[in-house]
Amino acid sequence: MAGLTLETAEQKLAEWLAADTALQDGQDVTWTDGRRLTQSDAGEVRRNIDYWDNKCKELGAQRAGGRCRTVKAGW
Repeated sequence: MAGLTLETAEQKLAEWLAADTALQDGQDVTWTDGRRLTQSDAGEVRRNIDYWDNKCKELGAQRAGGRCRTVKAGW
């Protein structure tokens, strides 16, 4: 995605997390563009959370110079 920033990805992730919380509380969610999400959209919400979480991780790694490390216990 051209021009996508970490801040934008974090904002989108926060929006989808808020939608997930609302749906778990039994509320419907209506976006500013008029789109409405209900319990039946929970799978789509989860997929978008995963997508934006991965984007945040990718963009965060790019910001850090592309260095990602996995630390394992040596025992």
